[in-house]
Formats: sequence, structure tokens, C-alpha cells
Amino acid sequence: MRRLLAGMRTMATLMKAAAPQPFRWTREAYYRLARLGLFDGRRVELIEGEILEMSPQLPPHTSAVFLAEETLRTVFREGYVVRTQAPLSLGMDSDPEPDVAVVAGCLRDYTQNHPTSAVLVLEVAEASLALDRGRKARLYAEAGIEDYWIVNLRERQVEVHRRPQKKPRQRRAAYTEVTVYGEKDTVTPLAAPHAKVKVADLLP
Repeated sequence: MRRLLAGMRTMATLMKAAAPQPFRWTREAYYRLARLGLFDGRRVELIEGEILEMSPQLPPHTSAVFLAEETLRTVFREGYVVRTQAPLSLGMDSDPEPDVAVVAGCLRDYTQNHPTSAVLVLEVAEASLALDRGRKARLYAEAGIEDYWIVNLRERQVEVHRRPQKKPRQRRAAYTEVTVYGEKDTVTPLAAPHAKVKVADLLP
């Protein structure tokens, strides 16, 4: 009986080891696919080793992206770059393209490599709201991005995520402070403590 049980345990271990596993893409492999033209005409992002195809942009989403870009350019001038739908290289297996990211430095600092962090990341969310609140929030928190804003077009509000931390027994980091601002409110970016951004200016 003992031999039988030991054999069953060994078989279970072998079966578990042989179970199919999802293939995780690295940024390097992802860029090779892009150079081969596999993503031509498609909006894709690499998130935690998975290549996600994003939904087509509807007019409200596009307008909100341009409004956010225009607004943040008035706040962040010398010493910062406001990038729109451009990659952030976050670790070996993630290359998200947030709708707007404010990074330190100047344009020429990123001619060879994408930024690896940002002082503020902003996502415009409607169809992507669950993704932006979930996996992307975890990804940005893990990267140590202190200021993450979601322009929520459904509820016409801005959700500000701050204080990324990895708590004891927690596998991933998460934002420990989330504040919701309505259309009549203003938000102050952490990296621009004297500025006030009107939520209404970010909404189409």
C-alpha cells in the first residue's frame, strides 16, 4: 500500500510538472515581433508577459486623451516630458502604453530607450475600466509610480491612486490610497504641488 501511495504521489508530481503553461513574452521578444510587422495597424500592449490587443478608440476616449495631454502640458513644463500613448519599459515583461505619462527629463533623453518610470501616469477608461483599475494599477504600483490617475468616462470622475506599497504576505504591490474626484473638483499632482488641475478640463 505504501509503495502504491508513493507511486501515485510520484505520478501526480510528474503530471503537474507536465501540465501546459502559458508562454510569457519578454520585452525583447515583443520588440522582435514588432520589427517583423506582426502588430502593424493594431493597438497592442505587453502586460506581465501577455500581449493584449486594445479596443478601437471611440471619440470620447480620443478627446479625453488630447484634453489630458493639453492640460498636463500647462502644468509640467521645463524638466518634464508629457508623452501620449507611448511605451513605458516596466521590467522584463511589461511595456504598457499609458494614454498620458509625465516623465522627468527632456525629449532627447529617450531617443535610445523608453522611460522606465514616470512622475504621473494617466489612463482614460471606459471599456478598459476593469483593466485600468486591476492589472494596470498593480503593474504601475509594482513599478513604484507614485501618482496614477484614471479618467473614468462612465462616472465622469477622476480616480487618483497613490502610495504604492507591498504589504506583508502580499505577492504584489498595490496602491493603498484611492481618492475619487468629481467634475467640480481639482486635483494637485504630486510632482507639481503648486498646480491645480480641474477635473472638468480632463473630461470631454
